[in-house]
Amino acid sequence: MDILAVNWNVDPAILHIGGFELRWYSLLFVSGFILGWFIMRSFFRREKISENLLDPMLYMLLICTIVGARLGHVIFYQPDYYFGSWQGFLEIFMPWKGGLASHGGTIALLIGIWWYAKKYGPKNHFDFVWVLDHLVIPVSFAACFIRLGNLFNSEIYGGPTDLPWGFVFLRNGETVPAHPTQLYEAGTYLLLGFLLMWMYRYRLEKIYRGTFVGLFLVVCFGARFLIEFVKNDQVDFEADMLLNMGQILSIPFILIGIGFLVYAFVRKQPAMKQ
Repeated sequence: MDILAVNWNVDPAILHIGGFELRWYSLLFVSGFILGWFIMRSFFRREKISENLLDPMLYMLLICTIVGARLGHVIFYQPDYYFGSWQGFLEIFMPWKGGLASHGGTIALLIGIWWYAKKYGPKNHFDFVWVLDHLVIPVSFAACFIRLGNLFNSEIYGGPTDLPWGFVFLRNGETVPAHPTQLYEAGTYLLLGFLLMWMYRYRLEKIYRGTFVGLFLVVCFGARFLIEFVKNDQVDFEADMLLNMGQILSIPFILIGIGFLVYAFVRKQPAMKQ
């Protein structure tokens, strides 16, 4: 065994009380939303938007993230299983039995944000792109937390590596160091979040609407596309594909991100609410 590797054998549960267990993943998932709420509150205060609109935004984000990510996994990765029997179909409603797919969560979030902007935007003088521009900043940090949760679950990691930061996921019976792709993604999202936050704090008056969401989509899904090359296949059918499902699903989001950047520099509308 490579002596430079990290032997990872962390219990995914923080504590057990009878049949109940509190998992690191759940704690990090909820923490991401709490942090996001405080970040968005600072944005609303700076741009003089009622803080009463924060709670419906939080509920929308929670529902869309969980439902969208679950359906994304069901539809994109294992439709034969979930729609092939009653047992599989019933497990669609049991997200603790199976996976969540970030691409599905992103699609659901876009739909939810569109609804939110349509319902609350006209009276409060903001639009769909304005909401996207602001939300992608806390979403970057929340995505980082979720990938750290994957690390504590010893899941979604990469193939073998001889690099000194390889992780041996002992709880899964692994004996060879693997790429800790959870950390690759978490680090990317964290740096992206700090970059976008810095831009908002110090350059907001000079930035066009659509720039934040455009950068987020290009960097987030561009990094995801590249990291997938060293990540293990999530389902068996990916082994025969030139690009895996994660990469195929990332391409449209990268193109949409480029589209938002073009939109920003063509329309030249201020990112800050007027």
